[in-house]
Amino acid sequence: MNQKLPNATTVLILGIVAILGSCCCNGIIGVICGLIGMNLYNKDNTLYLANPGQYTDYNNLKTGRILCIIGLVIGVLSLIWFIYVISTGGWDAYMEQMEQIKNMGK
Repeated sequence: MNQKLPNATTVLILGIVAILGSCCCNGIIGVICGLIGMNLYNKDNTLYLANPGQYTDYNNLKTGRILCIIGLVIGVLSLIWFIYVISTGGWDAYMEQMEQIKNMGK
């Protein structure tokens, strides 16, 4: 009897949140969700490889893994940029940059 992998949907959702969190929250949320998603991926991948015929939603697990990796990369780059801006210009320079981005749409 086939069953779903226990964390495949969770990994997929964490991958989506990792990408969105990387873009919106200076990368911190993206890195955290990406790391959690990759940990859950490893657990489910081990289950799947032990008995591939027993599980049905391996494609969701693989897609979630790709999204987690993308979220991690964007999150790390965002964190590096955040640290660079804070270390070179201070908090005021960062807030000025955010204000410029906010006013771009107006």
